[in-house]
Formats: sequence, C-alpha cells, structure tokens
Amino acid sequence: MTAPELTSSVTTADDQALIDALARTAFVVMATLNRIGAEHDLSLTQLRVLAILRDRRGKISELAAFLGLDKSTISGLVDRAERRGLLKRAPNPADGRAVDVFLSAEGIRLAEVGGTQIARALAPMIGQLTKRDGRRLTELLEAILEGDANPDPSYATTIG
Repeated sequence: MTAPELTSSVTTADDQALIDALARTAFVVMATLNRIGAEHDLSLTQLRVLAILRDRRGKISELAAFLGLDKSTISGLVDRAERRGLLKRAPNPADGRAVDVFLSAEGIRLAEVGGTQIARALAPMIGQLTKRDGRRLTELLEAILEGDANPDPSYATTIG
C-alpha cells in the first residue's frame, strides 16, 4: 500500500487521532514491557511466553502460531527458557506427537513478579481514569482485539 492509499483509508480527523492515541499508548506500554523484561534478562518475546503460559499449558506449535514464529525458532526459545529453569516440557496427553510447554515454579514466580511490576508501572496511566471510564476503555479495547487475527483467541491474555 502506498502512502496516499494509507491516508485515504483513514477517513476522518477523529480516526487519525484514535490511531495516533493507540500508537502512542502502544509505544509507552512496549517501552514498559521491554524495560521490565530487561530487568529480568528477558526479551519481549520471552516475556510474552511467560504471560501466555502463566495460567495454561500449550503445545509448542500453538505457541509458535500465536507468536508468529516458526517452530524451530520457538523450540530454541523454549530450550533456552527450559535451561534457565523457567519452562518445562511434557508430552501432550491428547496427541502423543505433540509437546506441551508450561511454566516451572521459577517461571510462575517470575511471571508473578513481572506482572506486579508491569501493573505498578502502568498504574499511573490508568489511575487518571474513573472506574467507569476504565471499565469502558477495557470494553472498547476488548472489542478492538476481537478483530485480531490470532490463531487461538484463548491466548489473548493480559501481560500483567
């Protein structure tokens, strides 16, 4: 798509303002996630893996699809996290050929610590909202995310 085609798809100044606000918000959130991940020697992708697996087991293939990575890349990521003691692997009970990954006790602890730090870091942003506005923003963001192309919507979990 060329630049004129991009701008023509944004029909109003309100649309552009919304897109700008979403982008600025994403930049602030990403900077926070990157900073907190770095404090724990985690890449953004590793941080996402901890968040995704904090309350579930998942097949490596599902994790790869959700993260948009090929299976060999995710296998390497899982290998490193397993050596670090953050993840464990086990055969999938329903599919003997598949392998599940899940958080170890240390992975759970790190996910909890990281989640707390993320919530604390983002609290000033949401603290400016009334409870009602916060609930409404949550509803609006959920509506936006419903259109997301993730292969498994159950993985659309919060980070913190």
